Amino acid sequence: MRFDRIRLVNFKPYGDADLRFTDGVTVIHGLNGSGKSSLLEACFFALYGSSALDGTLDDVITNGEEGTEVDLWFTHDGTAYHIERQLKQYDGRVAHDCTLAAVDGEDDADGDVFRDGARDVRAFVTELLRMDAEAFVNCAYVRQGEVNALINATATQRQDIIDDLLQLGTLEEYRDRAGDARLGVEDVLNAKRAVLDEKERQIAQKEEQNLHGRLNDLESDLSAVESKIDGYNEQKRKAEKTREEAAEVLRESKRKREELTEVEADVETLEETIREAEREREEHRTKIREVRERIDELQSSIDDRLSDAGLEEATAEAVATRRAEVDTAEAELREKVSDVRVQAEGFRNQATNLAAKADDLDGRAEEAFDRAERLEAEAEEAEAAVEEAETTIETLREEATERKERFDGTDVAHGEATERHEQLQEKRTELRERIAELETEHKNAKRRVREAEELLDAGKCPECGQSVDDSPHADRIEDDRERVAELEAELSAARGRTTELKERIETTRDLVAAEERLTEIERAIETTETRIAEKREAAERKRERTKGERATAEELSARAEQTREVASEKRAEAQEATEEAARLEERLDELETTLDQLEGIERRLETVFEAEDRIEQLRERREAIQELNDERRTRLSELRNRRDELREVVDEAAVENARNAERKAKAYLEKVEAELETLTSQRTELQNAIGGIKGEIEALETLRSERDELTETVEMLETLHEETAALETAYGDLRAELRQRNVVELERMLNETFELVYGNDAYSHIELDGEYALTVYQKDGEALDPEQLSGGERALFNLSLRCAIYRLLVEGIDGAAPTPPLILDEPTVFLDAGHVTRLVDLVEEMRGFGVRQIVIVSHDDELVGAADELVVVEKDPRTNRSTVRREDAGGPTVASLSDD
Repeated sequence: MRFDRIRLVNFKPYGDADLRFTDGVTVIHGLNGSGKSSLLEACFFALYGSSALDGTLDDVITNGEEGTEVDLWFTHDGTAYHIERQLKQYDGRVAHDCTLAAVDGEDDADGDVFRDGARDVRAFVTELLRMDAEAFVNCAYVRQGEVNALINATATQRQDIIDDLLQLGTLEEYRDRAGDARLGVEDVLNAKRAVLDEKERQIAQKEEQNLHGRLNDLESDLSAVESKIDGYNEQKRKAEKTREEAAEVLRESKRKREELTEVEADVETLEETIREAEREREEHRTKIREVRERIDELQSSIDDRLSDAGLEEATAEAVATRRAEVDTAEAELREKVSDVRVQAEGFRNQATNLAAKADDLDGRAEEAFDRAERLEAEAEEAEAAVEEAETTIETLREEATERKERFDGTDVAHGEATERHEQLQEKRTELRERIAELETEHKNAKRRVREAEELLDAGKCPECGQSVDDSPHADRIEDDRERVAELEAELSAARGRTTELKERIETTRDLVAAEERLTEIERAIETTETRIAEKREAAERKRERTKGERATAEELSARAEQTREVASEKRAEAQEATEEAARLEERLDELETTLDQLEGIERRLETVFEAEDRIEQLRERREAIQELNDERRTRLSELRNRRDELREVVDEAAVENARNAERKAKAYLEKVEAELETLTSQRTELQNAIGGIKGEIEALETLRSERDELTETVEMLETLHEETAALETAYGDLRAELRQRNVVELERMLNETFELVYGNDAYSHIELDGEYALTVYQKDGEALDPEQLSGGERALFNLSLRCAIYRLLVEGIDGAAPTPPLILDEPTVFLDAGHVTRLVDLVEEMRGFGVRQIVIVSHDDELVGAADELVVVEKDPRTNRSTVRREDAGGPTVASLSDD
């Protein structure tokens, strides 16, 4: 598997970046914090999505942006693939879109492979590379700070990691599955055996019950009962026919009797209706006479009212004309009364309003006097505040003079204290860092001298470890001793400068405080002077307003007195208008009396008209009743004729014979029903018993069938149990055998790699046991735990182990599934200069073993020199955005980018 190209948009520090990878060693170079590791994290994220991140999805989006895009092109087993991931932030969430496609070129999908969705893409990549995100990190991707991950892991963790990488974890998973299957088959087998035993017991119990003999006896009894039921049913049908014929005769006779009764009742009803109608005609005649008498009384009452109403004749036209005249006069008078009352009410309201206004003016005058008093008191308070503020200013100026005097006798001018203090602190920080560097270098130099002295005491050269006899390198220890002395002198001088800087920082800290206090005093004086001016101006304004308020109060008092006089005049005018309204209302009462007389005449005239209409209606009803009675008499004659016919056709003898026949049939049916009910009950009991026996027989046959099926199932499960047990054992034996082979091969490769890169005669070899526990042996045969190695040796040891595992994967997996690129992120963090050279040798060794692509993130110049391709990463301090570019691996750029 090989990376071809990575393209980033708004990923971590990258706004827009595009990088192509080639075969060989690619070194990604740049200053610390420039974003080198982010390129490898983007490749890892493209392959495995969120499972490749230590944080959340929104952590990879560039600050201030709403989304990111990551595109990775890679080739595996001769097929090119393109993964595209997009993240977008909205509503506090991150949407994750992802696709993978096999491509002919970098942008053209060939259609053979396509996956959509983060989960499907991750599953496809895991299956394609035969490793998930965790296995990828443990095998091919040595992330920054994790070089010691394998050696720091527990034995169980290391065993699981290496087994999974070598696909042995799959065999253990298969063995566990086979074991689970064996246990599952065993549980099912035991359950089926128990069920089979129960079936055998049930079959034996039913065979003892002679089910078929009992079934034959019950069927014979049922046949005899059904014959009796058939005979009774035939006699029942004959009795029912006789009963129905008699009932039909009785129904016909009853119908004719009912019709006769109805006709006789209709005759009586119709005769009574005719008599009632004649009485009603006579009553209408009496009502007509009474209405005429009422009309005469009304006419007399109307004549008596004509004079009072101002009329000469009692006609509707005359009454309407007179009423219109009176209504007009009344309306005009009412309007005049309303106007006079409104005028009186207006005068009263004006008097009330004027009195209230006078009271309001008095109140406002009193408020103005009060405001004048308050303003005069506030003016006096403002003048007192001015005097107090002037005293405060004098105190502040005295304090400012004392603070400025503190700068006398120093080399710091007023206004420069803060800047000088920060400069001294920066110098102290730089000096402390230098002291830390010197202490580290001093410690390392002393250790080299100590080790060299031990070797010299043992008769060995400190450079090569050989005998010191005639060795040109024996004098190097003197150089190291001189370097220790130089470092001690430099350390002493640096510590002395630290004490001096501390005293100067304390002095400037006091001056900074004085400078800050002076600034506060200046602001306070300026603020107080502003307040004095404002208070003086306020006092003058308040005294001017006091004069105005007093003048206003006097004016309002005079206006109140004038308003009360006008209110008294309006009350007198209101009284006069009220008396005029009373005189007009007396005239209105006279007109209303005339209107009452006119209304009485109108009502009586309407009553007369209604009475005449009533007489006409009564005459019309008498005539209608006469016509209706004539029709009723004709219908009465027809009903009398039908009554006579029905009396002649009723046959009492036939009715009596039908009653006797019906009675006999009912008696027989009651008797036969009881007998049939008994026989039916017997038949039902026999049928239920037969059904129960047949059910028992069917259950027996079902049990025999289930027994045969269970027997076959038990035999099959016994065979399957033996097979799963054998399969479980086979997987366990195969895993143990493969692990032992891998342990032997991995130990050989690890020793080859470690011997090449370590280059020290102090250790003889490394042993790896069946649980992947590592032991380092010294030349004298003493065994060491890898944790006992020095920091640089331990880092090289772990890199050797990772590379040995990688080699085993390359050689152990068929060529159809090549491993990913070997990725080393800042592998020199724990290495000194000598160990870095050995790391370069390790990289060259991996190339010699056929690793097609190695990607290293580092700022070390020696690793840069070993690169086939150099990629430079830089960050713009103004925008905080990183850029990436490819440079000549042998060019001068390497020196310019190295960290000092």
